[in-house]
Amino acid sequence: MKCPACDRELTNLQVGTVAVDVCQRGCGGVWFDAFELKKVDEQHEAAGEHLTAIQHDPTLRVDAARKRECPRCEGIKLKRHRFSPTSLVEVDHCPNCAGYWLDAGELERIREEQHPDRQAAARKPQLSMEVIRYMYRARIEQRPTAR
Repeated sequence: MKCPACDRELTNLQVGTVAVDVCQRGCGGVWFDAFELKKVDEQHEAAGEHLTAIQHDPTLRVDAARKRECPRCEGIKLKRHRFSPTSLVEVDHCPNCAGYWLDAGELERIREEQHPDRQAAARKPQLSMEVIRYMYRARIEQRPTAR
């Protein structure tokens, strides 16, 4: 199969239970047949880790505006749209075979979007139980006593 982004030959890669086609040493994109992307799109799915480190050519420039052909379906153009209604990541999707083409870096961004609470929690300082107890006692002591 030919890469829809840079026209190089795709390499088959077995990642866990998923067999995907990658543009190794080319643009670094990944082709997912129907329903395969769901098996690696979240951070807790270990299989996806291997797909975030595909070797690619950093000097290769890909024309994002170019209409791309589906590597599976002859004569069918991929449709570019957001991965989900709440996602900021745009992906290429085949309306015929339901496969997805992700450019280099898009899988990582999708996986990060799946758990924004983890990112916020990592940035947000946590209150210790000692601080919570102190605040509770201070609040109780400020209350007027009932007579």
